[in-house]
Amino acid sequence: MLDLSKYNVVLASNSPRRKDLLSGLDISYDVKTLPDIDESYPPHLKGEDIALYISQQKAEAYKSYMNSNTLLITADTIVVLEGKVYGKPHNETEAIQMLHKLSGKTHRVITGVCITTHDKQKVFTVSSDVRFAKLEEDEIIYYVSKYRPFDKAGAYGVQEWIGYIAVEYISGSYFNIMGLPIQRLYQELKEF
Repeated sequence: MLDLSKYNVVLASNSPRRKDLLSGLDISYDVKTLPDIDESYPPHLKGEDIALYISQQKAEAYKSYMNSNTLLITADTIVVLEGKVYGKPHNETEAIQMLHKLSGKTHRVITGVCITTHDKQKVFTVSSDVRFAKLEEDEIIYYVSKYRPFDKAGAYGVQEWIGYIAVEYISGSYFNIMGLPIQRLYQELKEF
């Protein structure tokens, strides 16, 4: 069992999916969010290094709000297809374009996670491969207009309608694709 009673666990995320997943561990935690956290990264970084970098930058932004017993969890998820990184779409047009790119192809979902206390920091990434079926234009437009996936890397939530109709197979953690590799996080917290 996981005993984090000596810590005040803080999830630094606005994501309802991350909150649901962390709640599934039956641990007590608070949610803290800061506005306008910079999610940019140096152009030389690739794949896993991008997700790690952003999750660490998020942790750095919260450092001044931490107490001596705070255990902070930050995460960042990206989608990578053919070497190109797809973060959160800025608008409907960009979301539609992203889904057209993912249609009929296999992409990688990478989540970087950072566990931080005053004394130490542990970072790790988890990657999952997702194969999308070929999507029709009207399916993409329906999904984007109804589900508004502007807070999701790659412009989709695997647990939503698009996941039901598009995902042909997954290699790796389903929960990672949702935004938090909860099984790996549990193991890392046990060792922490």
